[in-house]
Amino acid sequence: MAKWMSVAQVKEQIEESSAEEVISGYLEVIKKSKINGYITVSEKAIEQAKKIDDEGQDGLLAGVPIAIKDNISVKGLPNSCGSRILEGYIPPFNAHVVEKLLVAGAVILGKTNMDEFAMGSSTETSYFGPTANPWDLERVPGGSSGGSAAVIAAGEAPLALGSDTGGSVRCPAAFCGVVGLKPTYGVVSRYGVVAYANSLEQVGPLANNVADIAILMDVIAGYDRRDSTSIDRKMAYQKALVNDVKGLKIGIPKEFFGEGIHPDVEKAVWNSIHKYEGLGATWEEVSMPNIKYALASYYIIAMSEASSNLARFDGTRYGFRNNGENWNAMVSKTRAEGFGTEVKRRILLGTYALSAGYHDKYYLKALKVRTLVKQDFDRALAKIDLLMAPTMPNPAFKIGEKIEDPLTLYLSDVNTCPINLAGVPSISISCGFTDGLPIGLQIIGRPFEELTVLRAAYTFEQITDYHTKRPLEVA
Repeated sequence: MAKWMSVAQVKEQIEESSAEEVISGYLEVIKKSKINGYITVSEKAIEQAKKIDDEGQDGLLAGVPIAIKDNISVKGLPNSCGSRILEGYIPPFNAHVVEKLLVAGAVILGKTNMDEFAMGSSTETSYFGPTANPWDLERVPGGSSGGSAAVIAAGEAPLALGSDTGGSVRCPAAFCGVVGLKPTYGVVSRYGVVAYANSLEQVGPLANNVADIAILMDVIAGYDRRDSTSIDRKMAYQKALVNDVKGLKIGIPKEFFGEGIHPDVEKAVWNSIHKYEGLGATWEEVSMPNIKYALASYYIIAMSEASSNLARFDGTRYGFRNNGENWNAMVSKTRAEGFGTEVKRRILLGTYALSAGYHDKYYLKALKVRTLVKQDFDRALAKIDLLMAPTMPNPAFKIGEKIEDPLTLYLSDVNTCPINLAGVPSISISCGFTDGLPIGLQIIGRPFEELTVLRAAYTFEQITDYHTKRPLEVA
């Protein structure tokens, strides 16, 4: 079995042999893995495949394997969120996106590694150890959906789901040389996703190519009454797979090319923009003056929401528990031992920002800045069709290089978190390499205009071969 296959190639393989044989092949690849991309491998994957072979299935993803980030509930599989505090917790229900995957015939391979409670940009804060980047096993795969991106880059799954709160799908997509989409906020249901920051996060697909992203979006998008943020706006995403960008107006926000950007990253992104120009698109520089405040606003809002969301993890109902002499001692010891350093840091900072006397000074001000950032996007996208910028300012860094310096690590999100504040769609595609490491191009669209974003990304793939490159580390 070929390690790297598109959805179409997987389906061809199933027709030639069987779903069971395809799934068995992927499970064998996972057994030999060098990257620590999975926390749990499903024992039911073969059973699912056999059922499809025996009963037949005409779903869009019939027999196609998929990996699921370990903060998305899959009935019967552990849902750890990369944390000790959820040790032993097995959800009794499926997330909405998982329900839709199963209806489409997808086979769940397992749950992927992630930064603890999705808090991180490197997948180093996981209780289960860091995931390695398939392009260089000494480097991070990005985060927090690093496991999901890495297993695709390593040929251990053709599709994966992640969640994106401040770049957690696009960052690992860029670092691992795969495709990752953050949809418009509300397009994909968050029901069954363990919340980090409710107003920012969105489930997003990862794959080796844009066409497979569109197929996966056709499956997982759609209204869900159980999610109060869900929007009833269904689109046919595969209609976006058109090789044509003539007349497309591209905006280049100069604030996304600021101090600290790697020269090779800047060069690769500008080369990509000129390729679009050669295909009939036009570009112009745009200014988004409030973007410089976006990172600070994002972290105050995200940490504040996290401090509220994570209050439910106390050892009383499920997961890890350290029995103390009374309830207060039990909760204190459980949270002290169950949460990792980064999670505790964000809970403390978020609680401080929400506390009496500081709420208006920090949290309320951050919300006002968020409005200004969104207005910047609204103004820019009113006169152009898409924005283009680097996904990450630098290529993947080494494991351990930034983990002891939180501020430096937080700065990695400077080009991705503004998109979450605005709630607009954004995709990261591979647009070059530096020292053998992938570089990501970020394409940002208007709300609910994923079709334009996907069309631009798909067209770029038709004239380049970056998305066909594979890491030798895991070949």
